[in-house]
Amino acid sequence: MKIFERKLYLQILSELNERQFVILLGARQTGKSTILKQIGTFLDAKNEKNTMLSLEDFSILSKLDEHPDNLFLFVPKPQGDEKIVVLIDEIQYLQNPTNFLKLLYDKYSENLKIVATGSSAFYIDTKFKDSLAGRKQLFELSTLSFDEFLLFKTGTNKLSIELDEIRKNENYLSSRRKEIAVYLDEYLIYGGYPAVVLAETHEKKISILKELLLSFTKRDIEEANIQFPDKFYRLMMLLAEQTGNLLNTNELSTTIGLSTTSVNNYLYILQKCFHIRLLKPFFKNLRKELTKMPKIYFNDLGMRNILLGQFQIIETRLDKGELLENFLFLRLNELYSTDNLRYWRTSSGNEVDFIISQGNENSFAIECKFNVTNFNSKRYSIFTENYPQIPLSARSYSSEKNKHWIAAI
Repeated sequence: MKIFERKLYLQILSELNERQFVILLGARQTGKSTILKQIGTFLDAKNEKNTMLSLEDFSILSKLDEHPDNLFLFVPKPQGDEKIVVLIDEIQYLQNPTNFLKLLYDKYSENLKIVATGSSAFYIDTKFKDSLAGRKQLFELSTLSFDEFLLFKTGTNKLSIELDEIRKNENYLSSRRKEIAVYLDEYLIYGGYPAVVLAETHEKKISILKELLLSFTKRDIEEANIQFPDKFYRLMMLLAEQTGNLLNTNELSTTIGLSTTSVNNYLYILQKCFHIRLLKPFFKNLRKELTKMPKIYFNDLGMRNILLGQFQIIETRLDKGELLENFLFLRLNELYSTDNLRYWRTSSGNEVDFIISQGNENSFAIECKFNVTNFNSKRYSIFTENYPQIPLSARSYSSEKNKHWIAAI
């Protein structure tokens, strides 16, 4: 597989001189181990000491579980002012990663920097206690963004630079807009897992996505002690069908035949294993605004599509609106983070897809439409009347002037 520099890799490099340990989280096969190897190569080029350990190696894991100081059975202990970076893959396999990191930080952080990966925040969440506050920096690696997708597909940043120009000016008549549009279609269908992106044929992409789904589901089920594996998988399929819709746990409970407590537990696991995200509602004054149900989105479009078994071209798909909305969610989450992202809906069905909340003066709203001609501002009068300080605009897959200008977000 070709090796390219992810945006997060460059961000982590800038943190290597900081005292805090770095924890890199994300779904399996998103490239966390690759980033560790790239960091090692970078440090080697600077003649700086570093060692990489994988905790999938039981001989290493068992020793580290005995006592954190056993790290120095595998890594030379720094002497004097000497510094060393230890790159640890799959740290969640430790019996007590919190105690491991805390002890090493408190005793050795002047000379020791740990950069560790974890495939499942579900386990990180239950084991990493507040005692690590101030001792760690958390980063989350997603599947490829569309900009990173263009880099992986072409091997250069030229299209990303061109896309930036389009983003700055929607009237910019780029000579490469159609080329970017073709890549956008591929991204919407197959998603951003690196191995899938680099696969050359439709058949190979589908094969890799199937394997990823099966391996993910199997390991998530085993490691989370899921009692009803078939119902866990059925829940994933239902969520894929309901992309962009309100998440009603009572309905899911009835459909699957599970208690609402179990459904909520499964949803928690799916979030902590980086498969899905839930978008909370925005509300201020209206009594009829819904304030409880979140909306559901997938972290990767290819994973969502393999659950449904749908890989048709975008224009012919019945779910093209949901697919486009999920893409827009991922892009907005990349730009503004989920904490600043909301949706708006009233009990009578009035809805705006996304509210980017950055304080009263900087907030704005976006409605996602497959075709820009389907956007009628009058239909959103209730929102604009109640929130005149929040400007509303539409984003669509195509317009009369330019095709695929949603890529310009």
